[in-house]
Amino acid sequence: MYSMDNLTPKRRAILEFIRERIADHGQPPSLADIASRFGFASRSVARKHITALCQAGYIDVTPNQARGIRLAEPLRRPEILEIPVLGQVAAGAPIGPDLGIHEQLLLDPSLFRRTPDYLLKVRGDSMIDDGIFDGDLVGIRQQGEARDGQIVVARLDGEVTIKRLQRQPGGYRLLPRNPAYAPIDVGPERDFFIEGVFCGLLRRD
Repeated sequence: MYSMDNLTPKRRAILEFIRERIADHGQPPSLADIASRFGFASRSVARKHITALCQAGYIDVTPNQARGIRLAEPLRRPEILEIPVLGQVAAGAPIGPDLGIHEQLLLDPSLFRRTPDYLLKVRGDSMIDDGIFDGDLVGIRQQGEARDGQIVVARLDGEVTIKRLQRQPGGYRLLPRNPAYAPIDVGPERDFFIEGVFCGLLRRD
């Protein structure tokens, strides 16, 4: 697989967006999708980036197709993943961060929709309707942005939690998936940022 080290940050982000769309939805984004996602003024700006990625060998493009973008080679995964467990995350009220590598696990890549950067151990039951239970190890892909409706690990006022992200005017809402818990409204006065997005989980006996 090609290294992305020689890409500009913007083109690296566009290539990652293409990969995520294919992994999540089974089809690539259109030029309009890319323009909307990255705030380009027109599809022609998106087309210039796609042409550059194609010329560099990262993707192939079928002319005259709305979704004619294809990865130049399949999304290949290693046979075994070595993923660190970095601590705990609250599925309930946010808890203080528990930093440091606790252990390294060798895992089957098929456990995850996308390859995670690290694992966190879940404490609490606020995400049980999404199949995330107390004691599960959740795989997290480290990134600072997420789409509306994605499950994220977020840091709120110095503490971490796992919830579904909902965008709303003036801020965000963190949604539990257990009716016993109330949503958490996040306004501009809160210290908030996204640590990463959920990629799958491991449940140990």
